[in-house]
Amino acid sequence: MSKFYITTPLYYVNDKPHIGHAYTTILADVLARYHRIMGEEVHFLTGTDEHGQKVQEAAANRNVDPKTHVDEFVVRFKELWEKLHINYDDFIRTTEPRHTDRVKELLTTLYEKGEIYADEYEGLYSVSEERFVTEKEVEEGDFRQIKKLKEKNYFFKMSKYQDALIDHIENHPEFIKPETRKNEILGFLRNPLNDLCISRPKSRLSWGIEMPFDKDYVTYVWFDALLNYITAIGWGKDETTFQNWWPVNYHLMGKDILTTHAVYWPTMLMAAGLPLPKSILAHGWWMNEESKMSKSLGNVVNPLELIDDYGVDSVRFFLMRDMVLGMDANFTMESFIKRYNADLANDYGNLVNRVTMLIQKHFDGKIPESGDYNEIDLELIAQAKITPKSVSKLIQELKIHDALETTLSLLRKINRYLEAKAPWKSIKEDSTPGSSAATTLALSADVLRIGSQLLNPVMPEKTTAILKILGAGNIPLNETNIVLLTPGSVLGEGKSPFPRIIIE
Repeated sequence: MSKFYITTPLYYVNDKPHIGHAYTTILADVLARYHRIMGEEVHFLTGTDEHGQKVQEAAANRNVDPKTHVDEFVVRFKELWEKLHINYDDFIRTTEPRHTDRVKELLTTLYEKGEIYADEYEGLYSVSEERFVTEKEVEEGDFRQIKKLKEKNYFFKMSKYQDALIDHIENHPEFIKPETRKNEILGFLRNPLNDLCISRPKSRLSWGIEMPFDKDYVTYVWFDALLNYITAIGWGKDETTFQNWWPVNYHLMGKDILTTHAVYWPTMLMAAGLPLPKSILAHGWWMNEESKMSKSLGNVVNPLELIDDYGVDSVRFFLMRDMVLGMDANFTMESFIKRYNADLANDYGNLVNRVTMLIQKHFDGKIPESGDYNEIDLELIAQAKITPKSVSKLIQELKIHDALETTLSLLRKINRYLEAKAPWKSIKEDSTPGSSAATTLALSADVLRIGSQLLNPVMPEKTTAILKILGAGNIPLNETNIVLLTPGSVLGEGKSPFPRIIIE
């Protein structure tokens, strides 16, 4: 059985989760669910990044110690992931011993190998980024709370691996996705690469993993957090499990943290003598009325509010349907409601009601027995057979929006098929087993079952309800062969879970 390992970044627990966190995590969950349906063994990792200056300051502002602060805030993420139906396999916290112990071990190993050295550095320090920045970065970027610092610190010889990293990126086209992001990183690497400052003196930051070779310092939060991708799967402790999953198939993240994942992380792995990730995927930002969502602008959408008003699966569907991976996407309530009404209430929900109500009314709520297929029937069957293969291919290519459109096209095909065969008319003339109406409704229900299974990774709750209405609750999601709804099987109760949103 093939393996599929996927991660989200570790989310910083200095504030509440927002739609950016929700999008990345839903994306990972959807991909994990699709790959499970494809028959692969999947490991989906998420978690929280709990050290660093921003956490220390946030805790101080609340008059609590940092551990109390992170223990409280991590609950907010776990509660949201549960509400969003996130089916992760592991949730790691960077304050857990399984992580902190391994970080210390790697620091010791690299220090003894001469990959880490002490030096005095004077430069500009960004409190928001928790790192030293160049004057050029300050001129071109949007950094807040810039300080000039001169202090002794420990540095990782990142520059030593610059050429090797460039070669790897150029020789592995799948390593950084999309192409535009790969080009950005290569452009960054065409300039001299500095060594990475990986410590902070305890005199100004005490909340972190203590450097094992100098107790006056703690570890830089990024050097700490990035290691979660291997500490969570047993690196340094359970070699069998680690070898089973590493290298990761996909690291998912927003484009704003690509450099840390595509430069810092690979060079750290090179120094440790470990294989590099297969793919690093940086998705775009969700915009609100064409502006980037940010706390400072006050335009961050609270996913919990959307869920309460419109349902979890509706939010999941919109986020997956309206962002092309790698590009930015715009969120407006108008676009959300338009997408919901067109795709879910009309194309999908009305179809569920249409098919099941006719079967309930004319065939005692049981799947009728089909007769011989005519040309129109065979056209629908042909599309039903090819759609699962097309969706699988698109998912492998990370084209989730296209996979959803392909599935919706199948549902629209059923609607056109019903219009062409008009079973509500032919049933008045003949409602016996094997009649035209019986064949039409049995086939429509079965193809609708396939479409619902293909939509399940995106909308697990609502599609499961629809599959039960169709009497298909016991059919495995990866069973997409035609005619699996046997004649006489009883439909479940209920109607479409996608009522139309009425705009007043």
